Amino acid sequence: MAKEGADMTEETEFMIEKNVRKETDNIETSGDAKEMRAVILAGFGGLNKLRVTKKAMPEPQEGEVKIRVKACGLNFLDLMVRQGIIDNPPKPPLVPGFECSGIVESVGENTKGFEIGDRVMAFVNYNAWAEVVCTPVDFVYKMPDEMTFAEAAAFSLNFVAAYMMLFEVANLQEGMSVLVHSAGGGVGQAVAQLCSTVPNVTVFGIASSFKHAAIRDSVTHLFDRNVDYIQEIKKISPQGVDILLDCLSGENTGKGLNLLKPLGTYILYGENNTFGFIWWQVEKVNPIKLYEENKVIAGFSLLNLLFKQGRCNLVKTVMDKLLCLYDQKKIKPVVDSLWALEEVKEAMQRIHDRVNIGKLILDLEKSPTPLMASDSTETSEAGEEEEEPEGDNDSKERMPFIH
Repeated sequence: MAKEGADMTEETEFMIEKNVRKETDNIETSGDAKEMRAVILAGFGGLNKLRVTKKAMPEPQEGEVKIRVKACGLNFLDLMVRQGIIDNPPKPPLVPGFECSGIVESVGENTKGFEIGDRVMAFVNYNAWAEVVCTPVDFVYKMPDEMTFAEAAAFSLNFVAAYMMLFEVANLQEGMSVLVHSAGGGVGQAVAQLCSTVPNVTVFGIASSFKHAAIRDSVTHLFDRNVDYIQEIKKISPQGVDILLDCLSGENTGKGLNLLKPLGTYILYGENNTFGFIWWQVEKVNPIKLYEENKVIAGFSLLNLLFKQGRCNLVKTVMDKLLCLYDQKKIKPVVDSLWALEEVKEAMQRIHDRVNIGKLILDLEKSPTPLMASDSTETSEAGEEEEEPEGDNDSKERMPFIH
């Protein structure tokens, strides 16, 4: 009976994989049409669900820009998408990715502001991990001449999210204090740099100790997340902090709210805060207590703001301010490493292992490293679906997802 059950399991798995391959083939094109390389997520699960293949090249519709992609950003959100553990995930097969940079190849009808050959960076509602993408003109921005494609792919999500949380939501001003979790990640590093543009802002960073040497100069005070950082911060600032940016939730939420000053702002962002609201299960937030203590609790999702709530003009205004800061050399995206498109599994493994500092980039012009151990990578990530949201999450690019 056991052998019969095993045979049935193997037959079932074979049929599932066969159907997945059939669906994937439907989005690929014949040799007669224009083709491009793209990362295809054939189904939700482990790294073996990803593969680089040929598919039909998109053409811009009215109001869209067609971009020849040079670099793509890779975020912790992309791991969540791959596993299918986000709210209302799109049906696979699909091309992952939410941000890219490249060169304008053509524009659709009634599309103004861009010309063929322009160097641009863009937000994309999926489909970014490909040689060519098409996205509405409202999500496309011209790159500064000095900015590299890798920097541009590391710029959009991290810096726009950091800026909007600090200045649009929390109203950061001179002399305030900010606590940021995951200070070694892309958002954390963007927060630290933006805080340095305002006089006398104190930045408390929380990160795993092995990252301290690399990021110590970016914050005012740096603490190991595995120690009682609340008490350490209170020794320095007995009244607490003005702004707290939380991408971890869980027990950190209760600690953070107690650390917040009167009129302070606590901002929840990232996938662990938006899917399941697990922070709410740890400690109920009493509205009367918020009223009595004069504290603000807020949530932030950049991609929802763009793709669901239509605030493209606000994001464009923020991007213009950020590009001015970049031109003034006051901010600069931190790029951890570059990976070929064919090395997407290995790049994802690096994020999963939580060892990167700054942003991982898929470089469309990079050749894969010979003998890259994809098989061992798939094995080493086994069981990742059961990982805890707490702990060393410094390198996780905790950006929100789109419903």
